[in-house]
Amino acid sequence: MQVYADNAATTKMSKKSFETTVSYMENEYGNPSSLYTIGQKAQEALVSARESIAGNLGCEPREITFTSGGSEADNQAIVSAAEIGIKKGKKHIISTEFEHHAVLHTLDKLKKRGFEITLLPVHSDGLVRVGELSKAIRPDTVLVTIMFANNEIGTLQPIAEIGKLCKEKGVIFHTDAVQAVGHVKVNVKELNIDMLSMSAHKFHGPKGAGLLYARKGILLSSIIEGGAQERGKRAGTENVPAIVGMAAAFTESCENMDANYQYVKGLRDILIDELSKIPHSKINGSVEKRLPGNVNICFEGIEGESLLLLLDDKGVSASSGSACTSGSLDPSHVLLALGLPHEIAHGSLRLSLSEYNTEEEVKHIIKVVPEVVEYLRSMSPVWKDLKEGRKEYVI
Repeated sequence: MQVYADNAATTKMSKKSFETTVSYMENEYGNPSSLYTIGQKAQEALVSARESIAGNLGCEPREITFTSGGSEADNQAIVSAAEIGIKKGKKHIISTEFEHHAVLHTLDKLKKRGFEITLLPVHSDGLVRVGELSKAIRPDTVLVTIMFANNEIGTLQPIAEIGKLCKEKGVIFHTDAVQAVGHVKVNVKELNIDMLSMSAHKFHGPKGAGLLYARKGILLSSIIEGGAQERGKRAGTENVPAIVGMAAAFTESCENMDANYQYVKGLRDILIDELSKIPHSKINGSVEKRLPGNVNICFEGIEGESLLLLLDDKGVSASSGSACTSGSLDPSHVLLALGLPHEIAHGSLRLSLSEYNTEEEVKHIIKVVPEVVEYLRSMSPVWKDLKEGRKEYVI
């Protein structure tokens, strides 16, 4: 049996999204900036997609700028807020220790431009404390950028409270909602979100399409120079097929959200209950305030890289908290931010489910994960030392 359990990395395109995308590749393939009919049909498709997505996000169509994905949207949001801060003499930005690298690396660049960056702790439950954020906000704070849901451990941050606080303090609030959009309800006005990033391929849309929502009144800075597309805020011919595919996938996700949430959460809870029975294992982050499909668990005495390779051999596609795919020997910065020691963070497994997964697939995961963990521990000198009392268990 083949089980795809890495939906936090990317998702399979839905049939509707795929058919919509291909249709605009084959038929309405014109450049939306062209004046002739086929170009104007492409332009009409952009307008329709923008209106559809805006309706589901609770914003105005003109507040949406299409991008190549979440990383570009994160970059543009943060750089735009920084430029606003420079004009106002405010050069302090607040974020968290476990943001996506699209955020953290952009903040590192801003440090070189004289910005002061405060990274809030996220505690062992993977959640930000609003009280700590309130204390960190200063008169020169221009931006708070905190992700909606973490990409590794799936924890959902108190976005409504953060948005309310930022509005009261007059600070711009940006959230990287790449993992949350399409899976939990997101209304930017109700949550007092000033800027939001999202990416189509996380909710069964195509890769290469995303957007940045920016509240009316926030002046966006271009990070790609060229033509006047997207009201002059994002140069380059719009990827019309991917954008209409994103709109189709987002509509589907929103229409079926309640049913999908309950179904996927049910599968997730079964996984958490069963995998937690493996001795010396630990679920990372809050179980209650969590994306419906995310399971992140550490197993003491093993390495995540080996775990992934053996699970793949048994038909399970998953990911690890350790940065094996980047060639780094360092464990995940997210798990370290939770306070986990290096040796525990190295032995992590992330399983992320979608509505396309089945109970039979979950049963397969429950069967093979304990087998692989036991096999790896049988060869581990660290596990031998733990069992024979030469080292103390951490979990």
